[in-house]
Amino acid sequence: MAQNVLAVYPGTFDPITLGHEDVVRRATQLFARVIVAVAAGHHKKTLFSLDERIDMVRDAVRHYPQVQVESFSGLLRDFVVSRGGKAMVRGLRAVTDFDYEFQLAGMNRSLMPQVETVFLTPGDKYQFISSTFVREIAMLGGEVHRFVSSTVKDRLAQKVSRLAPPV
Repeated sequence: MAQNVLAVYPGTFDPITLGHEDVVRRATQLFARVIVAVAAGHHKKTLFSLDERIDMVRDAVRHYPQVQVESFSGLLRDFVVSRGGKAMVRGLRAVTDFDYEFQLAGMNRSLMPQVETVFLTPGDKYQFISSTFVREIAMLGGEVHRFVSSTVKDRLAQKVSRLAPPV
């Protein structure tokens, strides 16, 4: 494990999936401290509010004392640098993620050359999970228990029932 190295794992986490949780677990094996940075999501329309997403992420990482959960808005660079981050963790599920993540890593290296981007892949059974798919399945009444924790599953069900038009 890298001594005293702080890594930041940024994302919208709308909602946090078992794949995200697996990447956090892997990051804790590599870095002394990890901040899961929940983006305010100004560029995305999120299903869950920022506070709801932070609560779900905190619940998901509660077993890892070296993991903190914080929100950020604005440039990720400003957040990482202000926290003293030396690494940024990004999850890669498939080749389709690579092009975007590669470009993002290059831009981030240009903005913060002192911070390395580290790509981690989730375990095989989580490689296909995305928050977008989970939201869509939940909104269409499908079962999401294989993709998210029971807490997130319950929160999705509550959210969907509130958003469903009356019959």
